[in-house]
Amino acid sequence: MRNRKQTQKTISQLLTHRLTALSGALTRSAGLRYRREFDVSLGEWSALGLLGQDPQLTVNRLAARAGVDKAQMSRILSKLVERGYIEREPGARRSTRLTLTASGKDIYAGLLGAANERDAELHGSIEPAKMQIFEEVLEQLTARAREIEATEMDQSPES
Repeated sequence: MRNRKQTQKTISQLLTHRLTALSGALTRSAGLRYRREFDVSLGEWSALGLLGQDPQLTVNRLAARAGVDKAQMSRILSKLVERGYIEREPGARRSTRLTLTASGKDIYAGLLGAANERDAELHGSIEPAKMQIFEEVLEQLTARAREIEATEMDQSPES
């Protein structure tokens, strides 16, 4: 057991809690804007954005990159197909090829523009030198978080 004599932080002082709160605020505000301006959910934006970036994605890979399970991604894709943003075609073996339609490409371009505006607004609120340091720290935290996740998965009874 670790030494607990050190002064413990409260939950609101923990880095993970602060990052989760930041992520939640950014996610909620993005969701509101994308729903208002483009009538898409965050899940739909994620699918459109990832397909726009990599048109070769299968449903499984798309779900993995979006951080959702295959069933949830299939529901998202069904809505996007209904709305005419994505076409599904049989692919090699039992896979499905996903393609953005012309209207899908249009909405993707609009969403990407809005996302870049939000990103620029955030970057503009911090001095460039500090932003560079933040980007480096973010990369380090991401790498370390993935290491911790892998360790936890190895220790999980389900693994």
